[in-house]
Amino acid sequence: MRLLRFVLVMLFSLGTAQAASQAAATPPARLDHILLWGHGIDQITSAMAVKLGFQVRPGRDPSGVANRYVRLADSSFIELLGITRPDPTFDPGMKEDQLALKGGPGSRSFGFRSPALDAIYASLKADHYAVTPFFSGPDAAKPGWRLFAFDRAPLSSNTFFIDYAADYAPDQVDPSNKDDYRMTREHPNGARELSAIWLVSADAEADRSQLEKMGFGHAVPIKLPELSARGFCVPVGPTALLALQPDGAGIAAETLAAGPRILGVSIGVADLGRAQRWVERGYERKLPVYRGLSGASFLAPTRDDLGLSIEFHAIRPGQAACAGASR
Repeated sequence: MRLLRFVLVMLFSLGTAQAASQAAATPPARLDHILLWGHGIDQITSAMAVKLGFQVRPGRDPSGVANRYVRLADSSFIELLGITRPDPTFDPGMKEDQLALKGGPGSRSFGFRSPALDAIYASLKADHYAVTPFFSGPDAAKPGWRLFAFDRAPLSSNTFFIDYAADYAPDQVDPSNKDDYRMTREHPNGARELSAIWLVSADAEADRSQLEKMGFGHAVPIKLPELSARGFCVPVGPTALLALQPDGAGIAAETLAAGPRILGVSIGVADLGRAQRWVERGYERKLPVYRGLSGASFLAPTRDDLGLSIEFHAIRPGQAACAGASR
């Protein structure tokens, strides 16, 4: 009996260790990308490339809605969208975006990325979230990505969960060619990472509560005087989701006046001075540097062009998401 008990204990310990090892090897969920509408596809491309210093990659225009990409070294990206003909064909998410944005520039949809897509789907469904079936693309014979969304958005902005096949090459480059892959993610302004997405609504606590229910806890209360906003910083793997509401008159209140949406994004750059010089030339104005959640930062005046704000900050290697929230 003692021998049997010893064997069972060893087997249990081995199984627990293997499960812990597999869990540790599974990358955590992180923020993946936002969908950003412009006044038109060429207008938003020009603003992103000429004024802000991003490299914009080509996309497609299958049904009167063209897309292009700003891809970053951390594997995140910004998907640019623009209407190219009078009577385009929208998918349901695009239609909702256009109605909410009233045809103007801006963003109200973003994605989480996780390799544990099936487990997350099952967990959300068990918690009675109105999740959609899975979608995949771009080729049914060999799908490069899978995602699911929500029939009823749990947050103030629309969201979805997505994952990609290991050999998916959306830039039409050979994924085995490391130089090609690297070059498509190098930007004149030195951008390297999408470190945070900022949501704005009239009730930041409601977004925080939903995020915790969805598995994203450890929220840290924050105030952002540059935006006249307050709310919470919620870590999502190496990235951060900010759930904000206006804190007096200012950028947050002005943006929310048009309805809940993505207020802005934080972009980590290799050289803050280079990024600042590029954006100052693009917008022909001086831009002050302030201490933000990610350290030294400046805010690009992009709201007229993009319908949201872009904050550039110096990359601080090794800093955890929301680590600077207690400033």
